[in-house]
Amino acid sequence: MDFVEAAKFAGMVAGIVMPLFNIPLIYKIRKRKSSSDLSLTWALGVWSTIIIMTPSAILSTDPVFRIFGIANAILFSLVVFFVLKYK
Repeated sequence: MDFVEAAKFAGMVAGIVMPLFNIPLIYKIRKRKSSSDLSLTWALGVWSTIIIMTPSAILSTDPVFRIFGIANAILFSLVVFFVLKYK
């Protein structure tokens, strides 16, 4: 595997793993039944930019960006759902 292939593989793994860090946040919100320590402005601001980027990610020929964009949109949408539910 040359450097370019290794870089693409590492980027793809990171693109999958990074959104998974939303899962502990979702778990924390559900366990405490509160999202009072999270800013609604922050959550909706981040979510709206992710949603705006998602069509570009889906249409991209870059598999790293595509996987990251889709995974991030799904998992951060769950974060926003639970932030709103427990606000």
